[in-house]
Amino acid sequence: MKRRNMNVKGFAVALAAAMLMTGCGGSSMEMAADTASTTTAYYDGGSGYKSNDIYVTEAAAEEAIEYETAEAPAAAEAGESVEVKDTERKLIKNVDLYVETETFDELLVTVESKTEGLGGYIESSYTYNGSSYYGGGRRNASLTIRIPAEKLDEFLSTVAEVSNVTSRNERVEDVTLQYVDLDSHKKTLQAEQDRLLELLDEAETIEDIIALEGRLSEVRYQIESMESQLRTYDNQVDYSTVYLEIEEVNKITPVKEQTVGEKIVTGFTENLYDVGEGLLNFGIWFITHIPSLVVWAVVIFIIVLIIKGIRKHHQKKKLKKQLMQQPAEGQAKAAGVQELKPEASGQPQGKEAKKE
Repeated sequence: MKRRNMNVKGFAVALAAAMLMTGCGGSSMEMAADTASTTTAYYDGGSGYKSNDIYVTEAAAEEAIEYETAEAPAAAEAGESVEVKDTERKLIKNVDLYVETETFDELLVTVESKTEGLGGYIESSYTYNGSSYYGGGRRNASLTIRIPAEKLDEFLSTVAEVSNVTSRNERVEDVTLQYVDLDSHKKTLQAEQDRLLELLDEAETIEDIIALEGRLSEVRYQIESMESQLRTYDNQVDYSTVYLEIEEVNKITPVKEQTVGEKIVTGFTENLYDVGEGLLNFGIWFITHIPSLVVWAVVIFIIVLIIKGIRKHHQKKKLKKQLMQQPAEGQAKAAGVQELKPEASGQPQGKEAKKE
């Protein structure tokens, strides 16, 4: 009889824990149902009573209510929004920063030292060292920097002081509700895990042990997954992300509004500078490409000689053919003249002329 009362009290506690889980979303309801069914199967098997033979005594019900109040706060009914009370807001800050500088190396050193001094770190970086063929010899860099959230403004101010900021974009994402909901779900699963461990200690049959261990593995996996998500949120909240783009320039872009005269002077100066830069780049390109230009000049010269030789050969062949045709045409013309000469004169010839 004592064994039966203990089993009934344990079942009442498990049933109360299952009722607590109904307010934590669809997945929590399914887990609670699985736990309740597993617990019922264990107590039915351990005591030898069917489910309709188990009676919850008044003392067991009071114990279940006491457990519900002390161990896990009641969750909101399904469909209700999560209410955040006295919870520090979880804000994720990201900043896109585009700057230009005339002192590329010095700016990189300053950014790295300032990041380290503020307790941050460079998550990734890419640096292009420039080339005479691509980019006009101008260098650039892309850095992903993680800075403690409370020191973000100080870092941005330092970068603005040592460079020319051409573009700045800040984004803030509030993940407080997601964080609280995830943390609440994790605590519910932890309570279920503790209860499953208690039931596993009291299990007597192999079937009950296998069922409890299977459910326990699922709960532990979900808890680890949620803890990983919470750690990711914590890292993103504690460390703001700065995407810094640095471009090396020969002249800083003015950031203030200019008058018409200043714009004309600036435009003329920049155009004159571009012309000089273009001539300089052309001179550099020409000098560096002299070997290939010489090779191409030789190739073109050979091609021209070959074309001239072919044309000269064709001209000689044509002239020879014309010279061979001229004697034959001359003889034919002479023979024609001799035949036509007597008839053309219209006068009698020889003895016929004398007789007349």
